[in-house]
Amino acid sequence: MAKKPNKTYLILLPVVFALLVCMGILIGMRLGGNNSDLSLFQHHINPSDKFGQVISYIDKEYVDTVNKEELVEETISEMLHRLDPHSNYIPARDFDEVTQSLEGNFEGIGIEFNVVRDTVRVVSVIAGGPSQKVGILPGDQIIKVDGKNFAGVKIKNKDVTSALRGKKGTRVNVGVKRAGKSKLLDFIITRDEIPFYSIDISYMVNDKVGYIKLNRFAETSYEEFMDAVNKLKGQGMKTLMFDLRDNGGGLLDIAIAICDEFLDEKQMIVFTKGRTQKKEITNGTSGGSLSTMDVIILIDENSASASEIVAGAIQDNDRGIIVGRRSFGKGLVQRQTELSDGSAIRLTTARYYTPTGRCIQKPYGNSYEAYLDEEYQRFSNGELLSADSIKFPDSLKFTTPKGKVVYGGGGIMPDIFVPLDTSTRTDYLNDLFYKGLINQFAFDYTDKNRKKLEEGGIEKFKMEFMAGPDMLHALSDYAAKNGIPKNDAQMKRSEPLLRIYIKASIARNVWGSDGFYPIFNSYDKAFLKALELTEKMVSGK
Repeated sequence: MAKKPNKTYLILLPVVFALLVCMGILIGMRLGGNNSDLSLFQHHINPSDKFGQVISYIDKEYVDTVNKEELVEETISEMLHRLDPHSNYIPARDFDEVTQSLEGNFEGIGIEFNVVRDTVRVVSVIAGGPSQKVGILPGDQIIKVDGKNFAGVKIKNKDVTSALRGKKGTRVNVGVKRAGKSKLLDFIITRDEIPFYSIDISYMVNDKVGYIKLNRFAETSYEEFMDAVNKLKGQGMKTLMFDLRDNGGGLLDIAIAICDEFLDEKQMIVFTKGRTQKKEITNGTSGGSLSTMDVIILIDENSASASEIVAGAIQDNDRGIIVGRRSFGKGLVQRQTELSDGSAIRLTTARYYTPTGRCIQKPYGNSYEAYLDEEYQRFSNGELLSADSIKFPDSLKFTTPKGKVVYGGGGIMPDIFVPLDTSTRTDYLNDLFYKGLINQFAFDYTDKNRKKLEEGGIEKFKMEFMAGPDMLHALSDYAAKNGIPKNDAQMKRSEPLLRIYIKASIARNVWGSDGFYPIFNSYDKAFLKALELTEKMVSGK
């Protein structure tokens, strides 16, 4: 087996290559006696001009043909990453895709899909969207797009997105295979604006506790959040569980607007400061609609940026309880500048600080690669399994108005630590997840039993359905046929998680997120700990 390349080597390779090119140019000029071109390096050059002159010289004299545009873009990207991990260059070709997720909508046909065995399968159809209007159904397989084969051709998610998204008003012809139909069904779908929802789900856990899961802070997130809050209040919510796990952040002003709903007037939300930017403090504007409601925030190692601003403001103002594991630690503020060719630069200009003065940003002085590997280091060091493994110096201790000690050093440390649950984790389970076989198995089961499942309704399904021994045996056989040998001992250890995940996945295939989360949360230890705390809150009043 070939030796795996060293990651640090791969990161430094473009820089080493660039240095070698420059050295080669210098040596070549000396050996070739081209004294007129040597003057480029003999006289003082303004640093702002040097980059352009070097690129121009390479383009003119280098021994092989050079893609100058690609060379410039790679160099700019590497240069920005050397400043800090979050300064970034966005090529013009990627700009729309990068910014789309924060705009709250995109243009396409309005489906959620999975690629299962090299075939695109419709998981759900967005209500009111173009696909629903023409009759596309969950479970349909998209076999052709505009007359070309779209199955059995090693299709990837990005290929599906590229083919089905497009400008509002344009049309796409899809050939669909549907269970029970012998011939392909042809649909002409007119693309339209599709909402990009940032709330995965909101529901009442019991008669007093509401739950909202937010996956990003996008342009529509505040309105979505308030709609969910008002809906749950109407159903009797007295305590809110606000789940920001796996939420990587988004727009600062949206995070501030949501924070404002929890705080009283003049309570600090966040402040920023940088080398060229004065300290800017953002406070609550008035008593928010949730300022008297008990709140628990769920975070984990993937909660970043705007999520950390919300969690930090709630914690530092003694407004609620933070449950989970230490958040990611992204506290650098980027300002985006668009360039004339449609590309853009996101340059770090300041840092975020919580109301007590904690810097959210974790250290990044070693290397870009080490920064990306930091989450793995947390696992290796035991941090995800035990709060005692996290050591903070006294200089990073801060105190809230009510005297609670909170910690800086990167990320938000929760008030109640819930370790990563490894009791059911096995290599066998990991293989099933990485190959997507559990989702494929659940999708096949749903396809065969969809009508029966829909007739019973979600409440009956939650109460009565169980992934029993026969289903687990069937999954084991299915996995073996797809390259994962049976392992009865590891299957037995992973059984509790497999049972609940299969059930939740089947429910998602029929009822979307409304089916998945209420079922999976019943097994989730962080969720259950938060629920336990809400009961104490209610009984303490």
